[in-house]
Amino acid sequence: MRRNTSAHAQPRAAIRFGAPGPLSVRCLSVRCLSVGRLYLSRLSLCVLLLGSLTAIDVNAEPPTDRKTPADGEQSDAEVDESQTLFVRRVEPLLREKCLGCHGADEEAIEGGLDLRQQQQVLAGGDSGEPALVPGRPQESPLYLVMTRHSDDWSAMPPKEAEAVTEEQLNWVQRWIATGAAWPEAERQAEIAAAYADRWSAEDGVQVETSGGLDDAWTNRRYQPESLWAYQPVVKPEVASADDAPSAEATSPIDVLIDQAMPAGLLPAGPADRRTLLRRVTFDLTGLPPTPKEIDAFVSDPRSEHAAFADVVDRLLQSPHYGERMAQHWLDVVRYADSSGFANDYHRGGAWRYRDYVVRAFNQDKPFDQFVLEQIAGDEFDPEDPEMIIATGFLRMGPWELTGMEVAKVARQRFLDDVTNSVGETFLAHSLQCARCHDHKFDPIPTRDYYSIQAVFKTTQLAERHAERLPEENVSGFDEQKYLNQRRKDYQQILRQLDEVLLENALQWYSDQGLPDQQWREIVAELKKTKTSGVFNAARNRIKKGLNEDQYPPKLVGFTSEQFGMERVARKGLQALAFEDETYAPYALAVYDGRTPDVKSIYAPFRVPDEPMEQGELEPGQILIGGDPFSAGPQVSPGVLSVLDDVQPQPIPDTIQGRRLAFAKWVADPGNPLTTRTIVNRVWMWNFGTPIAGNPNNFGSTGKRPTHPQLLDWLAATFVEDGWSIKKLQRRIVMSRAYRRSAAHPEPERLKELDPTGTSYAVFQPRRLTAEELRDAALAISGELNPELGGIPCRPEINLEVAMQPRQVMGTFAAAWTPNPLPEDRHRRSLYACRLRGLADPMQKVFNTPSPDFSCERRDASNVTPQVFALLNSRRSHARSLALADRCLSETDGDRQAIKRCFQLALGRSPSDEETRLVLEHWRQSEAALPDQAIDWKTQPTQVRREAVEENTGEKFAFTERLHANVDFVPDLRPSDVDRHTRAFADVCLAILNCNEFIYVY
Repeated sequence: MRRNTSAHAQPRAAIRFGAPGPLSVRCLSVRCLSVGRLYLSRLSLCVLLLGSLTAIDVNAEPPTDRKTPADGEQSDAEVDESQTLFVRRVEPLLREKCLGCHGADEEAIEGGLDLRQQQQVLAGGDSGEPALVPGRPQESPLYLVMTRHSDDWSAMPPKEAEAVTEEQLNWVQRWIATGAAWPEAERQAEIAAAYADRWSAEDGVQVETSGGLDDAWTNRRYQPESLWAYQPVVKPEVASADDAPSAEATSPIDVLIDQAMPAGLLPAGPADRRTLLRRVTFDLTGLPPTPKEIDAFVSDPRSEHAAFADVVDRLLQSPHYGERMAQHWLDVVRYADSSGFANDYHRGGAWRYRDYVVRAFNQDKPFDQFVLEQIAGDEFDPEDPEMIIATGFLRMGPWELTGMEVAKVARQRFLDDVTNSVGETFLAHSLQCARCHDHKFDPIPTRDYYSIQAVFKTTQLAERHAERLPEENVSGFDEQKYLNQRRKDYQQILRQLDEVLLENALQWYSDQGLPDQQWREIVAELKKTKTSGVFNAARNRIKKGLNEDQYPPKLVGFTSEQFGMERVARKGLQALAFEDETYAPYALAVYDGRTPDVKSIYAPFRVPDEPMEQGELEPGQILIGGDPFSAGPQVSPGVLSVLDDVQPQPIPDTIQGRRLAFAKWVADPGNPLTTRTIVNRVWMWNFGTPIAGNPNNFGSTGKRPTHPQLLDWLAATFVEDGWSIKKLQRRIVMSRAYRRSAAHPEPERLKELDPTGTSYAVFQPRRLTAEELRDAALAISGELNPELGGIPCRPEINLEVAMQPRQVMGTFAAAWTPNPLPEDRHRRSLYACRLRGLADPMQKVFNTPSPDFSCERRDASNVTPQVFALLNSRRSHARSLALADRCLSETDGDRQAIKRCFQLALGRSPSDEETRLVLEHWRQSEAALPDQAIDWKTQPTQVRREAVEENTGEKFAFTERLHANVDFVPDLRPSDVDRHTRAFADVCLAILNCNEFIYVY
């Protein structure tokens, strides 16, 4: 504490004293003995001798519950109150706010004020004044600094953000006013034990963990309701519910929802069959139902429950079910086909993990097994290629190691990333909040963060050999020829530059007046076996034993353009090495071993020959402030200590087996986080809204469950059903809540009684995702290639974006070139190549999440660029033209074509009025169109690049050849159809822009 010596300091507020009275020694002695300790300081003794002195703030109302002791002594009640206030409120507050500077480090106590014991507090610090005057808050600097309004004392704690609250300030004021009791440690323990139950109910409960970085955190209290996620899952008893699969009685889901329904609010009725079929088909496959499927369901004479049950079973067995579920899962795990950061190298084998996820959902792989395989598949069954592929989950975050950064920092970036990713994905906890300090809100100490990280300290990154699986799709591999053509371009550039260097070297020898005979002999010998790289090889051979000024410099005599072209070609070959992995039997994966001594990675990394022997065995340890160069105490591999009672087996310290033991804890049926997390996600994937509002954050800052009993019923039933996602999803979509109409009969009453829209009294409409919009348009136009799996496809994107000069480290990334054949580029959006450094504008504007961060729930913004994307883009016009051509070719007459368009796009026939309006618009458009169509721009076969060369600072330019575009086969073009079809395409475009197509109701 520092006295404020400002020239503008004002006198202290006046203190009003009560009338003095005689000191009763007998009463004093009895009082002191009753609390077990006589603790009079010289100051307090003087006060008592003067009589009963009561300090009163003239600007404050006196406490109404304050008793005035007779004869100048404190009452027993006040003494008890002061002691309990100290134990319950003041001592924890001092530890949290003050001891960091005033007692935690005996060698660095600021201001000479030690707040660990009463005698030091009464003695005061460097100011020479006692920090505490029992009975007199307004004369106690300890209190005044906390008010932050004293003219004599500087505000403490110094940071405004760390100031004590009004409630905490009242605690301190009352404690001092009642005598500032400071019981011995033994007495404090007695008081805490005596009041434990009462204080837990009022102040929250303590949680046993592995312990924080300080006692204040370890002993902190939590409100019981904020700890809901750590409680065991208890399946509630649901009365009067028949949950048999074929029954039409109310399911437990509906019983629990109805029980929580606001009083007086009636749910909406069921949705009509057409609407319901469109809803469930998009939710389970991401595609629209066909007219044939709609007619079959609408005309099914059976009860809706029976007919709908068959529909659901059919959709769950569809191969497109796995694609839809995989899209959700890949949002969470941050799937991308490139590494991000400066180089944004392709991740050639990443697509195999994507397809593994599709297969897992289609096969209804038990979720506990799904968890285990992604965290530790290679440890579970190292001989199974599928298990190696599954560990691609651990590689999903952005990462690279260049020569421009410290390897230890890059290594730590991976460890931090994978620790947090496992927490968010499977446990709904953002563990990174405990990386630099104990978690500010949840019972997650820093020790736990680094114990979990220690699990991955022997996990290393590599592109591992994994044999092709029979079910893997290898179509499209012939497109590797375009990579080979680019490679030949780069190699030709380097050969030409090599010849330039050899000529420049001879000129250098001449300019330096040095003999070149040895150089010529070495070059002649090397040319017998090498066609490129001769200059560097000759330079490396001749420099042995010579000074640097006796042999040609690196890149001798290069012009700015030659410097630039050398870098473009060299870096281009590096990038191609990663792209080639797309077609090789390798998987983006991990392995167990010591951390290899690698300074940079410019090519796919393989498992070393002796992974258990070579490299560093990194210890598990706390990093102070998260700094990899500030090692703290060592820790062993572990789990969240708040849930270590469900740990089936300890995690070993051995190099191998750590991840498998940890995965078994994550996937243990008794782990309440894992089961609640996944059923909450699946619920959201169907209703659009999760039960617990933040699917990646079940901590105290996340939104609590709106229907906690429902969440637990789903979690418990999920485990009973063998961790089956399909059974869980079937239960959800068969519920009456899911089948409700999106229109409520009393919308105003609904708004009044359910303002947050969480009662499930009505189904909440949702806009189709970016992927669904594209896939649905391709499906109804007849262009969609429904083939499952395979290498990433490359759809057409905005040409100006595809051709933009995208800079990566030291050079340009290759331009985006779409697949030459329509059937290859018109695959589902799930399979589209996702580059972190190049987002598809159409996908981005409709809220496709960035793969750099886990997406717990997609946004659905409404912004102006969406209008341009749907109405004006070439993609939308191409789909409209294809849809118009399909409808006209499959029907006879314009009215039938209109009807077919409505059935394909909207799942219904048009009304007579709609048919009339469409025909009218169609004729007007046809009259306005020219006879000769203007075709869209063709794909360019080359693009000119310009840049500033970093060695010289001068501009240079080069031409990038786009080999795939030479073979490009365009979609249906305006010139391929007549004016009548082009006019109908305008009608189709309008239909593809209506809410009835864009939204699911």
